Amino acid sequence: MADEKEVVLSERERQCLRWVEEGKSSWAIGVILKVSVNTVNFHVKNAMRKLETTSRTQCVVKARRLRLIE
Repeated sequence: MADEKEVVLSERERQCLRWVEEGKSSWAIGVILKVSVNTVNFHVKNAMRKLETTSRTQCVVKARRLRLIE
């Protein structure tokens, strides 16, 4: 499980998750970070895969619990 091994998120994955935590849509995050919606979704989905979660909210909660985002 993700809890047992060390999970490393890229800086962009962490940025995207911080904005997800603020309630921003992929479109809004893309505007903020000056990237496409597809790029935002790519980073969020990578984070979800690494953390073995099935939703954006679950991913943010787990990332925070593991202190991957602050």
